[in-house]
Amino acid sequence: MIKAEAKNINFYYGDYHALKDISLSFPEKTVTALIGPSGCGKSTFLRLFNRMNDLIGNIKLEGEVLVDNTDIYAKSTRIDLLRKKVGMVFQKPNPFPKSIFENVAYGMRVNGIRDNNYIEEIVIRSLKQAVLWEEVKDKLKKSAFELSGGQQQRLCIARALAVEPTLILMDEPASALDPISTAKIEELIHELKKDYTIMIVTHNLQQAGRVSDFTAFFYLGELIEINETKKMFINPAKEKTQNYITGRFG
Repeated sequence: MIKAEAKNINFYYGDYHALKDISLSFPEKTVTALIGPSGCGKSTFLRLFNRMNDLIGNIKLEGEVLVDNTDIYAKSTRIDLLRKKVGMVFQKPNPFPKSIFENVAYGMRVNGIRDNNYIEEIVIRSLKQAVLWEEVKDKLKKSAFELSGGQQQRLCIARALAVEPTLILMDEPASALDPISTAKIEELIHELKKDYTIMIVTHNLQQAGRVSDFTAFFYLGELIEINETKKMFINPAKEKTQNYITGRFG
């Protein structure tokens, strides 16, 4: 089953044609890595799926973006409900200036949930899913800023999970972290794909190879190739992909 899909996407920042006729689908409960040099359109493409690009002025989108077979750019779309369905994890951990508990509870409170027992249950479940519970269970009232960078990033993942999304977007979630924290995030991605569909932008080709089922190679706003990750890294179909993977440019 296809969880999310882009059909014939052309995207413009003003006159700049940032994404050129891109069609790409994301099967349910898989991880797809978006790779390519800086400025090739990976993050712009990722942000189409929770309409984060809407926050930038003077943009134009042609084509369709579907999540659960629904066009998320239809006039009837409620962006607050869309962002509940589509979780986002950014490059740098961005916890709120609140306690560890309230960081995870935040989305539920914003969505009008008042049942404290239910909130507590979901906070605990989300922290366990993010493999953070054992490290923070005795300091839930402490500030999130007291956590290490890797713990903060897992807290942000727990916060995204708490609103029960169907799709999780990760924009270089480990690029600001040390190798040990990076390994924990990668292990976590493996666990999460049992229940979620994940898109991850990464500059780290080894990471793409470790965590993803499929890899899409972007270059200068174009989708050059999409394939199963093992196939792409062993025997890419396009010469440009081969040159990028082997480090001839990028």
